[in-house]
Amino acid sequence: MQNNIKQAKTLMLQGTTSDAGKSVMVAGLCRLYARRGVRVAPFKPQNMALNSAVTREGGEIGRAQAVQAQACYLQPHTDMNPVLLKPSSDTGAQVIIHGKARADMDARTYHQYKKIAMRAVLESHQRLSEQYDLIIVEGAGSPAEINLRENDIANMGFAEAVDCPVLVVADIDKGGVFAHLYGTLKILELSEQQRIKGFIINRFRGDVSLLEPGNQWLEQQTDTPVLGVIPYLHNLHIEAEDAIITRQTATTGEVLNVVVPVLPRISNHTDFDPLRLHPQVKLIYIGEGAEIPAADLIILPGSKSVRADLQWLKNNGWSEALQRHLRYGGKILGICGGLQMLGQVINDPLGIEDSPGSAQGLAYFSYQSTLTKEKCLQQVTGVFAQSGIKVSGYEIHMGQTTGIKTHQSLIQLDNKSDGIMSEDQQIMATYLHGIFNHPQACEYLLSWAGLSVKENFDYRNFQEQAIERVADALQDNMDMAAIEKILGF
Repeated sequence: MQNNIKQAKTLMLQGTTSDAGKSVMVAGLCRLYARRGVRVAPFKPQNMALNSAVTREGGEIGRAQAVQAQACYLQPHTDMNPVLLKPSSDTGAQVIIHGKARADMDARTYHQYKKIAMRAVLESHQRLSEQYDLIIVEGAGSPAEINLRENDIANMGFAEAVDCPVLVVADIDKGGVFAHLYGTLKILELSEQQRIKGFIINRFRGDVSLLEPGNQWLEQQTDTPVLGVIPYLHNLHIEAEDAIITRQTATTGEVLNVVVPVLPRISNHTDFDPLRLHPQVKLIYIGEGAEIPAADLIILPGSKSVRADLQWLKNNGWSEALQRHLRYGGKILGICGGLQMLGQVINDPLGIEDSPGSAQGLAYFSYQSTLTKEKCLQQVTGVFAQSGIKVSGYEIHMGQTTGIKTHQSLIQLDNKSDGIMSEDQQIMATYLHGIFNHPQACEYLLSWAGLSVKENFDYRNFQEQAIERVADALQDNMDMAAIEKILGF
């Protein structure tokens, strides 16, 4: 009976390097096929990122897969990213399977665990295969990482397991594109080489005809066609997997200056993309050792290691900078880990993030936060307590905070309150990520921070325009007929 179960077509995109453009390509192809009425879903077997999203059923997946689901006109689901690794140090990570944290492992332990993780990957792929016509898969990093070939679940190991064709993406803007493509192919096993059905050259600038001799050489040497040369799409915004993007939208008129410290384990920095892209906001990320400039608003972001990142803030002069900032009338917003830092104490009795212990917070509020084994994962909606303006977002944190009185609450959710507003209204704190994503909530927060908002910025519409732009570029610059022949459509 198993043979009678419908199976989707599967196409995998792998890259010669990280940031070759795989996430964006998958999003674009997802939208391209969704526009044609194909029931398409994204899939990434294994993701490593501190930017994550919460699904409707209360699971956690990589942020890029949530964007790709949007490109398919779907709600994100944990089956779209069955294995998520959230680094907690240079050698260790929290391992999330089917949306739930299972364990913290060092790299060597996880390498052995991948045999178990592969079962979760194949279960999710099978479930999606029974629901959709087409699954477009994003690989991770490069398939040519020789040291990671054994027990691979992220690239060719997965492709071999489900027997799907592969396209390889390379970024010509970095240089060496033909070496990247040729070298990647030659490092692979023969069966894996035969699985690669085409190359895609991404982020090309200039006259494409000048590239043709190189394409011809590559095709002759590898017997593999170049199926597309995608132009460099200037000022494109598709949410980042992990890298912090500092590119700004050109500002006009009155401008609000916003500063965010780049914590060593900063998480969900995509919270700030709506500010970075807002025409009346200048967003500045401040790294280690950099001078802390004057600002209208300082935002303390989320963190995967709250106590360690709090100590980093103190070591880098942020305690004094925040005090000076408030004396001059500036505003402070803490999000998730930032909320915990603004309180009196952060307790970690079980050693959830580090060795067991407690740390003194910045003490702008009297509440305490205690890290627990159970992670809070939920999408939420509510209103700002002082204005009644609607707000939505998602919670994704290990800790529980106690000591906030109801009358101090910042946001009233459906069944509880969230966050806090200081009596002088200079400091806000919330557990909600994505709080700037919707126009009215963003306008309210920017007005609180001191901006006379004249430009109503709709971040969701901005995302949609970017996805459509990528889909159009792929339609115009890829051999879609050849891809459909590869898929057997």
